[in-house]
Amino acid sequence: MNKQLLERAADLARRGESFVLAVVVRREPYSSSQQGDAAIITADGGYHGWLGGNCTRPQVLREAGCALIDGKPRLISLSPEPELPARAGVTPLPMFCHSGGTVDIFLEPVLAAQRMVVFGVSPVARALVQLGKVMGYLVDVVDRDAHAAELPHADHVFTDPAAAELIGGGKIASVVVASMGDHDEDAIAAALAMRPAYLGVVASRRRFTELRNVLIDRGISADALDAIKSPAGLDLGGRQPEEVALSILAEIVQHKHAAPAEASTYTTPELAAPLLAAVPAPEAPATAVDPVCHMTVTIATARHVGTWSDQAWYFCTPRCKDRFLAEPERYLATASAGAAR
Repeated sequence: MNKQLLERAADLARRGESFVLAVVVRREPYSSSQQGDAAIITADGGYHGWLGGNCTRPQVLREAGCALIDGKPRLISLSPEPELPARAGVTPLPMFCHSGGTVDIFLEPVLAAQRMVVFGVSPVARALVQLGKVMGYLVDVVDRDAHAAELPHADHVFTDPAAAELIGGGKIASVVVASMGDHDEDAIAAALAMRPAYLGVVASRRRFTELRNVLIDRGISADALDAIKSPAGLDLGGRQPEEVALSILAEIVQHKHAAPAEASTYTTPELAAPLLAAVPAPEAPATAVDPVCHMTVTIATARHVGTWSDQAWYFCTPRCKDRFLAEPERYLATASAGAAR
């Protein structure tokens, strides 16, 4: 694979941008693409690399947009005869290139790391930061007394919750309030404003009931508070900060995989909206009917063409072509009689 393409992929990953890596894994002549050709497709519609002629691009862009939405890889086959018997695990799509070849392309979505925000600098909060980084999250810490030097594993450290919300553009997968002391109510209110897919509070049931009553008096809806997980984490029986942090991350993973993709903040359908909007719907290729066997033939890729009465006729096989040219009036008369009925 071309070095510049790999460097671009690494740069996108460092910047936290999602993209799709597309690679040609199989081809049949005639096609301008070769096995191993690759491209990177970004969410804004950027297309870097080579997968064949421009006629393949709309199909690839559309499938790349779908891969960014559901986060699942897919193997597509662009073929002039997509109606042929399907191969397991392969999505058949029509090939509109005049060359008439077949190209199989594997699309691998590379999604940006999910963002987790931890409120507090308690021992549980610190353990969450360390374990969260090990699991591949971007982890930010919010606390008015936080110091970056004391939290070396955090990606960002904020003393102002509003600044933390702006950094992520509002797309925050998980928030855990682990302040476990003063200002818990403020932390929960700020966490709710971030609208995460998962919000957990490290507190006893009695303590959370007190916090809930205070927040309702502030005007926060009971429904919003009822959606909070508290005590945060699965009941694994752990007591040490690292054990509690592990139970919380386990609950986040469980919540992520239980949520329907189309309704979850863990996936962001709007991510691929610019890409999908920029892709025009492919136009169906022009076709003709073989006058002998009456099968539909794609004109652009037809291999058997004959001329009679100053008109081009298209056939599925050379046998049909020879039969027609030997007795054209017979087959045209048969076609006319069938149409009349």
